Amino acid sequence: MSARNVGAITPIGWVLLAMTFLGAALLVYEPAMNGAFLSDDGHYVQRNVYIHELSLENFIAILEPLGPVTLAVVNYSPVQMLIHALAWDAFGSETTGHHLVNVVFHAIASLLLIPLFLRTGIPRAAAILGATFFLLHPANVEAVAWISQLKSSSALVLSLAALLLFPKRPSLGTALFLLALLAKPTAAVVLPVAALLAWTQREKIAKSWWAAWVLIFVLYAIVEFSVHQRSGAAEAILYDTPFDLVMTVSGLAMRYLVMSSTSLGVSAFHEPEPIRSLFDLWWLCSLPVLAALAWRLVVVWRRREPEIAYWVWAVVSFGPISQVFPFLYPLADRYLYFILPGLIGGALLMLGEGLGRFSSGSERRRTFELAAVVVGAALCSAMAAHSHQRAGIWRYSATVIADAARHYPDGVSANLIRANRAGSVGDVDTAAEALQAAVARGFNRFEMIYNEPRFDSVRHHPKFQAVVDEMAAGWIVKVAARQSPTQSEVRMAAHAHISRREYDEARRMLKRALEQGGAYDAQIRDDLQQLSAILE
Repeated sequence: MSARNVGAITPIGWVLLAMTFLGAALLVYEPAMNGAFLSDDGHYVQRNVYIHELSLENFIAILEPLGPVTLAVVNYSPVQMLIHALAWDAFGSETTGHHLVNVVFHAIASLLLIPLFLRTGIPRAAAILGATFFLLHPANVEAVAWISQLKSSSALVLSLAALLLFPKRPSLGTALFLLALLAKPTAAVVLPVAALLAWTQREKIAKSWWAAWVLIFVLYAIVEFSVHQRSGAAEAILYDTPFDLVMTVSGLAMRYLVMSSTSLGVSAFHEPEPIRSLFDLWWLCSLPVLAALAWRLVVVWRRREPEIAYWVWAVVSFGPISQVFPFLYPLADRYLYFILPGLIGGALLMLGEGLGRFSSGSERRRTFELAAVVVGAALCSAMAAHSHQRAGIWRYSATVIADAARHYPDGVSANLIRANRAGSVGDVDTAAEALQAAVARGFNRFEMIYNEPRFDSVRHHPKFQAVVDEMAAGWIVKVAARQSPTQSEVRMAAHAHISRREYDEARRMLKRALEQGGAYDAQIRDDLQQLSAILE
């Protein structure tokens, strides 16, 4: 079935599809192509000196499982960092080139969905339509327009290539699986999906290759778990009782299903509240929907149909971000990037079966198929327009924060906007209260406040200083708890001491960081000179 379906598209057809997908992606994401480095782009790319020079020393640092690069981005993702390094070597600080790299990866990932869909029996028109739906989906804008989210698009490209090549070229498929994991840990979903596709399609793959995949996953999981444990990335407690957790996880699943099928609810920097009420609509609506999905999963499992692989793909991709292991900011558009392919593939196969049942006769079936294509094309057009609009939001930090504040008026972004506005007019009480509200929700970027000129009129007021000091103290405590903090972490602690006007301690920490040695030596020397100027 695989060879017959893929062969249904000629080589010229594939070239035309590739050109169309890339052209459509560039058109949709054009508003973001000159967008600035935003948020996490700073420590991933803009200020990450390890990717600013292609040297053997930096290459080794990037590959080090618990090295400073890994700890800075809280993931062992050397493939992502090496792609960033190559992009920086080519484009430097000019962001258009970095955006272009991510858009190209996204177009390739979308294109690779077509042969995968064809391999599992999805008709050609539906396969192309499904891949186009993924290409143009507004939830993917965050993953594609945000430069540091290159990890998502590159990992999906490598994951899909691994799935496609593994049955015929197991050595190459295994290498690609490893590279996918080293781009983003979410690529672990490829292991169960590959196993289910092989089982449903009765593909014979030597057990030694499966053992290699499992070994790769286990070794990578040990490293990744160590990174997260050291970083404290999963310290949040977002629920009061186990049942609150169940309701919250179900509600989040329902939100993702609505976002994936309609694009309603997409937003920058989601901040939904944990569900604590039995009468919450997201929780109540999730019960019949998730029950139906579970039943469908059982049905296709019993039939040994490839559809099971897609539903498992979606479920397993949702698992790490479901809040079973809680972390701050539990919902994000970018998390759908790996969930969507599973939902699209499962939906296409399920709808195809339904179409066959309710359209007996060739003439009637052709009518239904034509109607489905027209509806799908209209939906993709609407998605493209929505994505184009949202791409413009990801051009500037101010528009991203404004979008988050509009959807979550009590969230971190909304409170930072309030604090900025109050600070610019000297309203210290409102500025301090809004900033404290942001801190209560997990905001801890004291350096953003320290360097923001709009706070100049309130910066030295004791009430405002107390909030900034609280944030800075959190970083000092965090670094002090590290057994062997990196040079970057020691430098951050020094800046926290400067923010708290603890200059002697700041000087001591900067000297300690300089003695430790590393890629940030030049910046630390500048810090020491600036500190000396403050003290003079």
